[in-house]
Amino acid sequence: MKTKHPILLASVAALTLATIPAACGKYSAGGNGTGGSTGSTAAGGSSGGGGSTSTACLTPVDNDDTVPPFDGIPLPCDAFSQGGTTCATAHSTVRVIVSGYGGPLYQLCNGTSAAGPSTCKGTTQDITSIDGYADVATHDSFCGTDSCVFSKIYDQTGNGNDLEPAPKGGAKTTPDLPAKAKALPVKVNGHNAYGVLVKPGVGYRTGCNGCNITKGKGMAIGDEPQSMYMITSQYDLVDGCCFDYGNAETTSNDDGNGTMEAVYFGGGVVWGTGYGGKPGPWVMADLENGVFAGWENGQDKNISTNKPLKFDFITNIVVGDTKEKNCGKGRFMLYGADATGADAQFGKLTTMYDGVRPEKTGYVPMQKQGSLILGTGGDNSNGGAGRFYEGATATGPAISKKTANLLHAVIVAAKYATP
Repeated sequence: MKTKHPILLASVAALTLATIPAACGKYSAGGNGTGGSTGSTAAGGSSGGGGSTSTACLTPVDNDDTVPPFDGIPLPCDAFSQGGTTCATAHSTVRVIVSGYGGPLYQLCNGTSAAGPSTCKGTTQDITSIDGYADVATHDSFCGTDSCVFSKIYDQTGNGNDLEPAPKGGAKTTPDLPAKAKALPVKVNGHNAYGVLVKPGVGYRTGCNGCNITKGKGMAIGDEPQSMYMITSQYDLVDGCCFDYGNAETTSNDDGNGTMEAVYFGGGVVWGTGYGGKPGPWVMADLENGVFAGWENGQDKNISTNKPLKFDFITNIVVGDTKEKNCGKGRFMLYGADATGADAQFGKLTTMYDGVRPEKTGYVPMQKQGSLILGTGGDNSNGGAGRFYEGATATGPAISKKTANLLHAVIVAAKYATP
């Protein structure tokens, strides 16, 4: 028996049929032509310096703006499934994002809480869903006026990759704090809910040496492809390392370039930047020892295709492909949009980057380890901040732009709004 999700199909249909001009039609999503003076590539990026590379083996940039047909009203992990991938993790304090999931969305702690796993020293309460949305009445009743915290965010996939406050790591050698549970009210399809407001010092993790769950299940390992998304906002960002959701080290240490791959949203900290330079913010990939808005002309600054996104709710998608792509230079893709679908330029999903991985040692092949983080870096750097409403990682072939379009369409249909 599938959980009912009263998401308006008309919203998806409107996005599918819209004729809103996409920003990716106004500039190339270049970068996969890096590696020598070979002229402009068929994939839409101008070539850079550093050797000779034939364009024949470059992977074409995927700028397909169509939304594939679908049955019923899919949820985000349905979109991944239709694209041939399987959600390995799925987390939201707002709503169900995996069809058929009937378990709790998150656990609250009322009373004393401490940093790190097993944070709650007071009373706990699991919050389930009603018609697919968080049971906010029980949330409010349990918390009252006290400072409840999110002590656990449950994995909706059935893999058991439940997030708890992170243990100590190499960068921050003390455990992380849980987030306040009533700090980020939101509406989704008219239902009240609460997102996760990550502040410096707050961070969650699973599948690591110091975690209660020591090994992640179903996560991408090594150079295996993965696709992931999170819904966030331009607000409450802090340009410290690192407001992430995704795959990271099992050791909670910096194990070198390419040992993590996560969605990051923000100003790039001390690393790469998108178009226009600071402050952004941009959808980027945290690949360890760098958050990347792309790779262009042999460097990671001011990536011309990656435009800043300044909206209340933002779709962020990162896709990591494999080492043989782009003549052995690997491939990663970044997509972003206004998650409400309302903006004239960015209402449809935009290709912010589709090209080679950073041309530095360690990023080809990738060496992902399969821990999962939220609101912190792979080595427990948790000086960043931002808003988190939902996110998932998926394994299997790297999703196409068409599948990413479907994912964005079902996010738009959720009708995120400020209360």
